[in-house]
Amino acid sequence: MTEHLTKETFKSKVFDYEKNKEWKFEGDKPCIVDFYADWCGPCKMVAPVLEDLSEVFTGKLDVYKVNTEEEQELAAVFGIRSIPSFLFVPVEGQPQMAMGALPKDTFVKAFKDVLGVE
Repeated sequence: MTEHLTKETFKSKVFDYEKNKEWKFEGDKPCIVDFYADWCGPCKMVAPVLEDLSEVFTGKLDVYKVNTEEEQELAAVFGIRSIPSFLFVPVEGQPQMAMGALPKDTFVKAFKDVLGVE
């Protein structure tokens, strides 16, 4: 199940950018963060794919959503200029950003390659 994050929940579950200068993941399992807006057509196309994948990978990774209209500071911190944008966050190592409406098999490949989740 996807979970919507605010600035405060983002800081406790993903990255506390106000406290840490260097990347330090706060979660206990890999995650993907979907930066989206309600008016965005491609975002609406990707939403059911992410919902489906969040159920397939339950317990292996977390799927978060950030509404860039409501959380403009978060979007600015990550330099979000186009949506949808996806932040793939492994437990260890640096996160990776991808932009645009990705097909389902691309998400599955990224889960394996970037997050180490199968």
